Amino acid sequence: MTHLGAETIQALPKVLLHDHLDGGLRPGTVSELADAVGHVLPAEPAGLADWFATAGDSHSLVRYLETFTHTVAVMQTADALERVAREAVLDLAADGVVHAELRWAPEQHLERGLTMTEAVEAVQTGIDDGVARAAADGHTIRAGQILTAMRQADRWTEVADLAIALAGDGILGCDLAGPEDGFPPGRHDQVWRHLASHQVPVTIHAGEAAGVDSVAEALHTGQALRLGHGVRIADDITFGTHGAPAELGPVAHWVRDQQIPLEVCPVSNTQTGAAGSIATHPITRLKELDFAVTLNTDNRLMSRTSMTREMMLLNTEAGWTLDDLLDVTVAAAWSAFVHHDERRTLVEQVIVPGFQKIERAQL
Repeated sequence: MTHLGAETIQALPKVLLHDHLDGGLRPGTVSELADAVGHVLPAEPAGLADWFATAGDSHSLVRYLETFTHTVAVMQTADALERVAREAVLDLAADGVVHAELRWAPEQHLERGLTMTEAVEAVQTGIDDGVARAAADGHTIRAGQILTAMRQADRWTEVADLAIALAGDGILGCDLAGPEDGFPPGRHDQVWRHLASHQVPVTIHAGEAAGVDSVAEALHTGQALRLGHGVRIADDITFGTHGAPAELGPVAHWVRDQQIPLEVCPVSNTQTGAAGSIATHPITRLKELDFAVTLNTDNRLMSRTSMTREMMLLNTEAGWTLDDLLDVTVAAAWSAFVHHDERRTLVEQVIVPGFQKIERAQL
């Protein structure tokens, strides 16, 4: 196996479908925004990055969720939302990301008087500014928003209506996040029919904290076109040993047959217990079985990660090659919530030539 190296991997064009806006702040930005609103942080500025990473690695759901109380608390004004979105785009562009779909829950950012519409507009202003500044720095990136409804709240219809109203104005789709157990998509099943009738695509967090039933309901009730994480689909597979073929259960067959994209986030999955290690993460076996696997970051701050780091770990710990990284990048591009011709352009004019350039440089 050839280790590709950080410089090589960072130069690769990347597609990111699952990245939480409130999980990707710069530590310095958290500190400055907290000072501005008088929010007390759990660590001094110099140690804040370490605090977030330690909490993310704690394997304690309580500590992991605590991290978001601090990031969300400092994202309650239009200026703060603009800044966070702008910096997210710039950071991703610098990491080689050429297409990014940033998800977040507007309902969680209304404590200082913003409406959901105003919050979404502020984020879009930040995204547009970030794209323009990245271009001035020599980086090309396209970015948009996925609006998330929280499972445990009852604002699903409001979020869906907002996504429908703003579709085409930077809004790429809708998401459902939060505790899987006890809050299934069927709780408000009319929302998914409403979104589908207006051609707004849906991705749903499923198959991370809960198992195969969660995946099935996300697909069949939630009409999800992609699965956020989805790694627990491995629970419906008996992996063969000593050369024996794998045996797929009915839900796993459906996910593979329909090529439902899995938004897999390896580092995050090891933190939350959905996987034991990068080396044993189901992403490798799922890819080998021809599932539509994509690679993502989830929460860059809490996981102290980036697309480059995710790729490097798969290369060094799971034996992934440049061709493997190309496969998941192309799969992500073809799964993006943009029109088919835009996906084709992304694949044929950006991703494949970008990988070929790196491959030639290695010869």
